[in-house]
Amino acid sequence: MSDASVLFEEHTAHGGWTLGVARLNAAQSMNALSLDMIHRLQPQLEKWANDDQIAVVWVEGAGDKAFCAGGDIVALYRSMTESGQASSSRNESEQFFEDEYRLDYTIHTYPKPIVIWGNGIVMGGGLGLMAGGSHRVVTEQSRLAMPEVGIGLYPDVGAGWFLNRMPGRIGLFLGLTGVRMNAADAIFVGLADRFISHGQRANVIGAILAKDLRVDPHGGVNQVLRRFERADDALKPSSSVREHFDVIQLLTDGDSLVEVVDNLSAYAGDDEWLMKAVKTVAKASPTSLTLHWRHFHNTLHDSLSRVFDKELQMSLRSLKMGEFAEGIRALLIDKDLKPRWHFPSLESVDPDWVEQFFMQPETNQTEQA
Repeated sequence: MSDASVLFEEHTAHGGWTLGVARLNAAQSMNALSLDMIHRLQPQLEKWANDDQIAVVWVEGAGDKAFCAGGDIVALYRSMTESGQASSSRNESEQFFEDEYRLDYTIHTYPKPIVIWGNGIVMGGGLGLMAGGSHRVVTEQSRLAMPEVGIGLYPDVGAGWFLNRMPGRIGLFLGLTGVRMNAADAIFVGLADRFISHGQRANVIGAILAKDLRVDPHGGVNQVLRRFERADDALKPSSSVREHFDVIQLLTDGDSLVEVVDNLSAYAGDDEWLMKAVKTVAKASPTSLTLHWRHFHNTLHDSLSRVFDKELQMSLRSLKMGEFAEGIRALLIDKDLKPRWHFPSLESVDPDWVEQFFMQPETNQTEQA
């Protein structure tokens, strides 16, 4: 079997058209998105977009545990800590964010149907790949989240666009808590379109290949997915996000970030799902919470391309400011789970320091410690 980070296949259908399959091939790391993966996916998607024989693209992850558990943050940490802060050349971590967002935007604007088989863990960079698909499928094993505030970053990969399009203040809540969603949650908030059991994957592909999709590929794919979704309806879980919608609205009803976080921290109920969600806020980076709050509100009316422009600017600054590197260190490098955040509390966060995240990066500038 090939050790390439992404595997590509082309399957000729009965109608004479071709299905392009892209498989993230790093099951041992839960298909964590690497720069090499990005550099393989981008040209292949562009090639298929211009190939009249290709009618549909299918994207999945190797193994049964994850579609994509997020970006390869260990590689990002290595790039951040091993590269000189005063270097004038673009390093690997900077290239990662720039090329990742370009790939995400390509998927969002793709001219052909892209089916994303979102089985298992779908987090961070994995959601960036999934969010733009035209046909996003989740399974009984799907677990989705944007947990960036726990590692000193902020919800990116277009989150300023898709979190703002969720019902009520659900997007704000998900970004602050990083709470995990199941398949029904993902459909409710608009991150997925269909629920189909993972065991039906091969049958779904076979049914798509049996259709003549040369005239209406989007409609044909919808017909197949709809049929399998209806057959699996009894297996679909209940949505905790939907069930807690009113409570989430109350908890996030505040005029400032401090007020909202105080509301979350003061939750005194015994609901296990909500208790787990609010506990994560206390451990999150105060800087990251602040970045999410500001970015979420500042992108409410932005176009998708504008959101990606803003996030690239913020992410490049995050590589320089130290909070992101510290979060990765505590979680995955030293694994002491005791990050030393730049500010110990929301009240102590310096607005001038946070303002630097929204400034154009200057590669020769050394930020304060």
